[in-house]
Amino acid sequence: MRVDFITPFLTGNETEYVRQVLEQKHLAGDGPFSKRCHAWLTSTIGTDSSLITPSGTAALELSALLVDVQPHSEVIMPSFTFTSTANAFVLRGCKPVFVDIRADTQNIDESLIEAAITDKTAAIMVVHYGGVSCEMDTIVEIGARHGIPVLEDAAHALLATYKGEQLGSIGSLAALSFHETKNMSAGEGGALLVNDSKYSARAEIVREKGTNRTQFFRGQVDKYTWVDIGSSYLPSELQAAFLYAQLEQAQEINRRRVRVWDRYHGLLEPLEQLGVLRRPVVPPECTHNGHMYYIIVESSSIRQRLIEYLRKFEVSSVFHYVPLHSSPAGLRYARIHDTMKNTDRAGDGLLRLPMWPDLQDDAIEYVVDLISKFFKAQRANDENALNIVSTCN
Repeated sequence: MRVDFITPFLTGNETEYVRQVLEQKHLAGDGPFSKRCHAWLTSTIGTDSSLITPSGTAALELSALLVDVQPHSEVIMPSFTFTSTANAFVLRGCKPVFVDIRADTQNIDESLIEAAITDKTAAIMVVHYGGVSCEMDTIVEIGARHGIPVLEDAAHALLATYKGEQLGSIGSLAALSFHETKNMSAGEGGALLVNDSKYSARAEIVREKGTNRTQFFRGQVDKYTWVDIGSSYLPSELQAAFLYAQLEQAQEINRRRVRVWDRYHGLLEPLEQLGVLRRPVVPPECTHNGHMYYIIVESSSIRQRLIEYLRKFEVSSVFHYVPLHSSPAGLRYARIHDTMKNTDRAGDGLLRLPMWPDLQDDAIEYVVDLISKFFKAQRANDENALNIVSTCN
């Protein structure tokens, strides 16, 4: 049986909505489908405003521009994240300050944040890994006490919640991703969510190349001109149309993904009890969205052997991030606060399993059965090695 790592999910309306865009001949950004996406995101997540972007990376860059980080300022964030989280601030001359993650959720360790704050700290960037929330009450309280905005990298987290609140609605600003690998996709795409209204007007300007063009089209000014720094952060209406077809079915897509997640979780429990792997942890105050299913094994060598073993049986699995603090650019542009033992552990041992909405039970059982056979063979090899050593002695 062949089991791909992902298979893009189509709802059925994508082609029709793209056809409508072509028929209406409005191909550039902020047309009717863009407005529908904005309205859906704002009402569903409960934000002050929402703006779709060409990518999650663009939304993160917008966040950095809006909080006005300065050269030589610092932003606290986890090292176990994608490069875009850090790049958005490095592009502004800002230094990422990496703190360790928690061993259970792979999210930033909230107990380490305050000690990393200095007079240069401009923001705290959290990443909701795998669609599971960070400990937001503690983090928001730290930010408020120090007068530092809290930003959310919610690329994995659409429709996941923390204590009943939608992720992306808690920090001052948040970034979503609609990359092909995310729950809802436009191939590429993202969104900026604005929760602090003081950023709303400027967000439109920065996103429109630093102009007040959006105000002009609303009739608020008689002409538009360059008023601030900015860049081109609008996706085309073709992307927006595709995305809206996905957003319409977002709840159903997540429901299907959670079903797959639950099936993996139940089948892998015996292997966790044997101590050969660890499963994801979802704290009781969080609801996740089935974004990914991962396991953590003891070492990078075991993980690599398992990847190769699964590949031999046509199952595609991948490790995730190389921790940024150990990367060439991380060593050049960032600094580490304290130790990174949990980050290093995740970087060495975390393995993502195939995950998509229509992944069937027989495929999930096949993957888990192969993982079980791998560890059974490894245990037998270890016992044989011990017997050989004992015989030699």
